Amino acid sequence: MRRIGNALAAFSTRWIPDAFVFAIGLSILVYLAGLVFTDHGPYRLVQDWYEGFWGLLEFGMQMTLVLVTGYALANSPPLKRGIEWIAALPRGPRSAYALTALCAALMGMVHWGLGLISGALLAVKVAQSCRARGIRVHFPLLAASGYVGLMVWHSGLSGSAPLLVNTPDHFLVDEIGTLPLSETIFQPFNLVFLAAMLIGAPLLLLSMHPRVEECEEIDEDFGAARSEDPAAAAATDTAVQRRTPAQRLMYSRVLAALVTAAGLVYLVPELLRSGIVGMDLNLLNFMFLVLGIGLHGSLASYASAAADGAKSASAVIIQFPFYAGIMGIMEHSGLLEMIAMWFVSVSTPFSYPFWTLISACLVNLAVPSGGGQWAVQGPIVVSASGALGVDPGTGVMAVAMGDQLTNGLQPFWALPLLALTRLRAGQVLGYSAVVMVFAIAIAGLSITFLR
Repeated sequence: MRRIGNALAAFSTRWIPDAFVFAIGLSILVYLAGLVFTDHGPYRLVQDWYEGFWGLLEFGMQMTLVLVTGYALANSPPLKRGIEWIAALPRGPRSAYALTALCAALMGMVHWGLGLISGALLAVKVAQSCRARGIRVHFPLLAASGYVGLMVWHSGLSGSAPLLVNTPDHFLVDEIGTLPLSETIFQPFNLVFLAAMLIGAPLLLLSMHPRVEECEEIDEDFGAARSEDPAAAAATDTAVQRRTPAQRLMYSRVLAALVTAAGLVYLVPELLRSGIVGMDLNLLNFMFLVLGIGLHGSLASYASAAADGAKSASAVIIQFPFYAGIMGIMEHSGLLEMIAMWFVSVSTPFSYPFWTLISACLVNLAVPSGGGQWAVQGPIVVSASGALGVDPGTGVMAVAMGDQLTNGLQPFWALPLLALTRLRAGQVLGYSAVVMVFAIAIAGLSITFLR
């Protein structure tokens, strides 16, 4: 496993470009595929590209907000103390990889933004703690461990497709009605997949630990610019004393408590009424926003953490329109329907969930947004599921599971992790690709034989 991981990491470091270049490269590839396989000409495909280019602005803002609120929550004082406590637990490099992967997966199952950011922060803190204690860890492999949450997120409580079809008046409600989470993420095949990932992914990652002389450790001065010296602390104390009454409102615990209390007034009865099974996307995002403000204790602290999160989201903001353009070409030219219907043509009711999962794996390389992918692939899958007599909840989860798996090779959602760890995509994706292959095998077996 060490040789496989090192070989893939060496290949990806040399040949996988930065995520922005990857987005442009995929745009060109999809454009050429449209020329070859559809009846849309060169100019028409450019129109398709532009028509889709701005089509996900609302969704892009929602995903940016999820990322920012997840970052702010992960950076709240209680969670930061928890991350630092966990970072001090490993007694060797292998336990460092396994613990980071396990925590990232658990957090990703709760909320993808929280899992991504907390996994990245944990990877950094574990690397720093190990360096301080003389434990040599391979930082790129540790970063890949912190990315595991993005390979289980769509099977968890923040899964876009399962939550969307459980939301009243969703865009496919006339075809399938409202599907509770008991028919999607709480199906046995999905729970078995999650259990296998919680055990198998950490074991795979620790088995790829390179030789000591091959380890790339975190820089000794990583994050030093953020450290606070006594003079800076004294200046901060003086500034606190000189705050105007208007400024003090931002630091008031009363305002933060009022927002948190108001949010809990809505959240608690709603959660008691519907439980986890009734969770939808809006309720989950609102819950994490309220929790973040409450744990920070002041609007100023929360706004500062959110601003840092927004810096990490800048690459996502810039690249999202290009992926929306890819989606526009695939949707308007008929390329996406052609791919999906080909899988249907070679499927039976028994094999259809597996082939839908594989098609979702491929589509995710071009449309990395889970919600965006369901928007364009969902109608086809729902129609085909009905024609083949497959339960619609199984079709939803086939797309959801396939969408998350190839995140191990797709650098788009790795952008925040790469920003926080200061690594390049190629340094990380070779290791995460090994976990991806394992995850595809487990997901394929689960959805085929356990539904």
